[in-house]
Amino acid sequence: MFYHQKRLQYFTPPEKPDPVYAMKMQELIGGSFGEMTVMMQYLFQGWNCRGPAKYRDMLLDIGTEEIGHVEMLATMIACLLDKAPLKLQEEGAADRIVGAVMGGSNPRDEIMAAAMNPQHAIVSGLGAMPADSVGFPWNGRFIVASGNLLADFRSNLHAESQGLMQAVRLYEMTDDPGVKDHLSFMIARDTMHQNQWLAAIEDLQSEGLEATVAPSVAHEYGKNEYAYQFWNHSEGTQSAEGRWAKGPTPDGKGEFEYIANPQPIGPEPNPPQPDPRLHGTSKTSQVPGNAGLA
Repeated sequence: MFYHQKRLQYFTPPEKPDPVYAMKMQELIGGSFGEMTVMMQYLFQGWNCRGPAKYRDMLLDIGTEEIGHVEMLATMIACLLDKAPLKLQEEGAADRIVGAVMGGSNPRDEIMAAAMNPQHAIVSGLGAMPADSVGFPWNGRFIVASGNLLADFRSNLHAESQGLMQAVRLYEMTDDPGVKDHLSFMIARDTMHQNQWLAAIEDLQSEGLEATVAPSVAHEYGKNEYAYQFWNHSEGTQSAEGRWAKGPTPDGKGEFEYIANPQPIGPEPNPPQPDPRLHGTSKTSQVPGNAGLA
């Protein structure tokens, strides 16, 4: 059961509307690393958790927090869209568009830079949308919930790292003190969440619930003579200088080996000939009367 408290976790309104910035901020809601993604990711991981109760409780704590972050951003976008113009300010954009054409760049980029997202007026009535900064709808395929907590927590760390990167970039794209203050809170929470997932990964491993490589059965199934080789697949050997090329492996089960000139192990492919019912091109002529013709 979920309850909604009407007060926001944190909020500072912008000093003035900015529909172009509202378009950019949509990325933090509906982008692949936005708050909708982590919200759904953590909730589904929590609902599916079969491990110790503390992990399920933690996942549902943070997943529910992220619901609040979506509401915070939706409220900010609504404020940024307040009293927004409902059509392109053609006069203000004209000089930039002409300059783009004369300078050889793409005028569409200048139009986009000078205009608000038209869907904010047409689709959402000057409100936030479950979409990213270019209007692509949020997609449930963005989320990861595998049932293996180590694999999932690493995905969570990745999502929080990318989400924080985007929040910091947006922070640097505005001079509005209200927006900056609002983002400062979210940046702090994303900082906590990165540390949280690092601590959770450490906890899982210290309790012996998961090993360094997930799933732990991989060592039993894999051809382990290849499991710790780094293959140099590009020109140059600078990659040999990294920690991944020599010394003991982090899982404690092997030593890294640098293969400077890896060679193929398998044969040349010889795919089966196509089924004639599918009309694919085969090695021999399938046209009646053409047998033996060059």
